Amino acid sequence: MDADRNAPHATSDLGRRVAARRAQLGLSYEDVAERAGSTPGYVAYVEEQVPMPGVEFLVRLANALETTVQDLTGYTVDIAPGAARAGYRARMEEIGEAECWELLGGHGVGRVAIEGPEGPAVFPVNYRVVDGEIVFTTAADSSLARASASGSEVAFEEDRLDEAFSQGWSVLLVGPARTVTDETSVRRIEDAGGPEPWAGDERDTLVTLSPRRVTGRRIRVPGAPGGP
Repeated sequence: MDADRNAPHATSDLGRRVAARRAQLGLSYEDVAERAGSTPGYVAYVEEQVPMPGVEFLVRLANALETTVQDLTGYTVDIAPGAARAGYRARMEEIGEAECWELLGGHGVGRVAIEGPEGPAVFPVNYRVVDGEIVFTTAADSSLARASASGSEVAFEEDRLDEAFSQGWSVLLVGPARTVTDETSVRRIEDAGGPEPWAGDERDTLVTLSPRRVTGRRIRVPGAPGGP
């Protein structure tokens, strides 16, 4: 929608988290308003201006965005995940490949695991999905760059946890990584909005992961938000 594309930047931490989560789920203001029993204008107002709405609306908004009040307000930012107790009658289920790609969305932060000279190593990366591949950048002299230059097989993982209800999902991709150097491929990725690493420091070596295996798992807790 034009209103979503032209919206001003959020002015509070809550607004930024709401906007980011809404974009991650691919929802418009109207979608969130319908789920939360509100109006599109008020959802936009929460993202752009109001510092903190009432608790009742926060709960409805968190449910609409398939997350928790704690996550939206940043309460869990500095808390190590996984401390909550297991959910009552929780069950594990496999996630199909198509849904795995939907969960990854267009971009985000995941982890890449490689076999390095000193043993296994895991690195967080800002990634983007381009034409069925995971794309990220790294420093030219990094272990990730060396692994991709040799076409080594790597693993990529992303997950989401709902601490309040002890449920969540994880997606795993396995396949060869390669360094992208030809101008046509670089331009294609840049035109798609290439990944921007938070770490900076001239991480401009472009790497793609072409998965040969895509799997996922989900933990569901009966009665929790987002469940069937």
